[in-house]
Amino acid sequence: MPNSLETFIKQDSNMAFIAGGVAGAVSRTVVSPFERVKILLQVQNHTTNSYNNGIFNAIQQVYREESVKGLFRGNGVNCLRIFPYSAVQFVVFEYAKKHLFGVDGAGGSPQQLNNWQRLFSGGLCGGCSVVATYPLDLVRTRLSIQTASLANLKHGRAHNMSRPPGIWHLLRRIYREEGQVVGLYRGVWPTMLCIVPYVALNFAVYEQLKEFMPPQDGTAERYWKDNVFKLSIGAVSGGVAQTLTYPFDLLRRRFQILTMGNNELGFHYTGVWDALKTIGRNEGFRGYYKGLTANLFKVVPSTAVSWLVYEMVCDGIRGM
Repeated sequence: MPNSLETFIKQDSNMAFIAGGVAGAVSRTVVSPFERVKILLQVQNHTTNSYNNGIFNAIQQVYREESVKGLFRGNGVNCLRIFPYSAVQFVVFEYAKKHLFGVDGAGGSPQQLNNWQRLFSGGLCGGCSVVATYPLDLVRTRLSIQTASLANLKHGRAHNMSRPPGIWHLLRRIYREEGQVVGLYRGVWPTMLCIVPYVALNFAVYEQLKEFMPPQDGTAERYWKDNVFKLSIGAVSGGVAQTLTYPFDLLRRRFQILTMGNNELGFHYTGVWDALKTIGRNEGFRGYYKGLTANLFKVVPSTAVSWLVYEMVCDGIRGM
């Protein structure tokens, strides 16, 4: 590799972008069936539960109705979204560490961010990544439910079920029919309420757990090369962060599909506070966590794989 290109890739921001993007795409593809089922569980209302016999039965139902392609419905746009989404997070986190708080780890420096700095940097990562990729997240959600057997979704589903609408068709239609740019960012507020604290907690918990790793043969560095350890703390950080912020993840999905068809899915919210009250009144406390189990099946391995792939790609680039 030419020295100039090698130097370019090894720059912290570029390395973080490449490693973060690859980590996001790989991790989301691995858990795509759980992601699809989670969204279907989130958007069905309490009167017409079509996917209500457990996670794996729901996956089998999707497979019976739509074959293998159905299990990965929306994954293409999800990878298209997740590469810049994940890449932006890692780039912004590295930028915040170095330029906002003066921590770059150069020369083996032991200096680390404290917990509030980690939370702030992680929250900044989450906000920037949402703004950069939200329209693709909106389209991914719509694609995930277009072909599903939600009995009360008629006008909102594709007219020709053998050829559901594609990414660019949906983007154009939403832009044209739902308020242009405003339509493309429908649901961005509850998404921010979900993603900002989620990413903040994910980064903060992960970085904190790295400091707790026990030394081996007198050097923590050798132990840190253990991939099982990286997977474990990545899984814990993702599980903790998602469980604490899950009600807002449910809200963002519902706001993203409010205008599909003629409001046939039965959700009528005037805002975030109204949605929280309505869900509590109609669906009880469990309504806030509908689909959580499926989400944890997705988030825990996804976050674990994402952190592991990120660390491995970074190590590989540094070793060039």
